[in-house]
Amino acid sequence: MLKKPHITKEILKSLENKRAYTLNSIKDDVVDKIKATKNPSPTEGQTKSYAVTRALKNMAENGLIETLHSDNDTYLRITKEGRQKLVSLKLDEDTVIVPSTWDGQWRMILIDIPESRKNERESLRYLLKKAGFVCLKNSAWISPFPLEHLFMNIKKDLGLETEMIIITTNSIDEITEKELKKIFQIK
Repeated sequence: MLKKPHITKEILKSLENKRAYTLNSIKDDVVDKIKATKNPSPTEGQTKSYAVTRALKNMAENGLIETLHSDNDTYLRITKEGRQKLVSLKLDEDTVIVPSTWDGQWRMILIDIPESRKNERESLRYLLKKAGFVCLKNSAWISPFPLEHLFMNIKKDLGLETEMIIITTNSIDEITEKELKKIFQIK
């Protein structure tokens, strides 16, 4: 049985680094990727093609992708919401690897997203929690894990240039560091 998040993720990954992708090409590519996961019967291939078509329609309705029409073809492009969804789907994977040894650096992320962009703020908080960050104060998050590059990409992709500050430091007060080492189980 095909799982919708798997199809959605494959579509978003295909669109991630392209300006636009033709509708037929993306259908073919995603169906091929799904078929490669096991040996399907001929009717299963048709079912997968239908599932991809259905997923594309739902993704367009939910604002994850946008459709662009030209005289010759129909193109798809990932939206800002689609990029957010892809990041959360990637973080949901069990394959996210966090180093087991601490490099002595603390990563702090400060966010200040207005109430008018509440959905973005909640999505970012979800991503921070999923990445193992701990909320120190309302808008201050900290982690010993080297994920600052991931959040730099998120900052760029979501256009949070003025709303998000990422700090890497090896110096915080002793009392706070002692408490954080307990929380993150660092010796």
